[in-house]
Amino acid sequence: MLGAARTDPAPSGPSGLRQFRAVLGAVSMGTTSSHQHNSETAERSSVGAPSSAGSRPRSALVAGSLFIASTVAFMIAATVLSMTFDWPDILREPADVVLPQFAAGGASLVWTWFAVAWTYAVLAVPILLLPTALARREDAALRVATYLGAASVLLALIGFLRWVFVVPTLADSYTGGDEGTRSAVAAAWTAQHQYGGALLGEHLGQLLAISWSVTVSVIILRSHVMPAWAGWLGLLASALYLVNQGDILATAVSGFPVWDLGGLLGSYLWAAWLLVLGVLLFRRVNGNVPIENSRTLPAEQS
Repeated sequence: MLGAARTDPAPSGPSGLRQFRAVLGAVSMGTTSSHQHNSETAERSSVGAPSSAGSRPRSALVAGSLFIASTVAFMIAATVLSMTFDWPDILREPADVVLPQFAAGGASLVWTWFAVAWTYAVLAVPILLLPTALARREDAALRVATYLGAASVLLALIGFLRWVFVVPTLADSYTGGDEGTRSAVAAAWTAQHQYGGALLGEHLGQLLAISWSVTVSVIILRSHVMPAWAGWLGLLASALYLVNQGDILATAVSGFPVWDLGGLLGSYLWAAWLLVLGVLLFRRVNGNVPIENSRTLPAEQS
């Protein structure tokens, strides 16, 4: 059709000229209408679609806030628990020590455990937001580590909430029962304590948390999304936190070496590293650390 139009003779005379102008006007109106339609469609798309660049500062702000808030709140609740229930040392005591002391703590002790559990549970949210906050949602290693980190929080939550939903009944039965009842309750206590506490909450929960922090630290060192010292601090905290596995394994393997100070230092240093992550994410929002240009791995530059 276009080729045929170019070979037709030009219209002549007043009538032909009017027809030619009418055709040009129609073509011009059609082109303008198409251009306006495309512009309106693009505008609607830009308004309706979420802005990836705009979501990153928001994610960094939320993640940073929650890393700080959840860590501080958990440390406060854990401090209260330590003062009122000798936690965590009491975790290695037998039933005849733990259950009477728990029963003596009453409802306030149960609510303290409730606060410890859910202040720690909040940590899952910034862990899940971290890939977006660092503009690394396509990073496969970070994506896997994020799932491991979130799973670690879930396992720890199970371990903590035993003291809210399981231990109170055992404590009441132990303190109010006869010798036979106490023996049965002590056996039940040991079973649930080793399974829900030592295995799920402490062993698996801490190992997955350490896997997450090691992966994040290595990514920080390789990609420079944060200062290198934050990556080294994360690796040091993770290594010391791993030492606490000796205390956990000693509950099942007699004579397993235990370094109590290492586990204590590791847990506190790991918490301090979480606070550092929160502060550095705030710096990204304020523009001190670039968000858009954080992908510097060779594989991502190609």
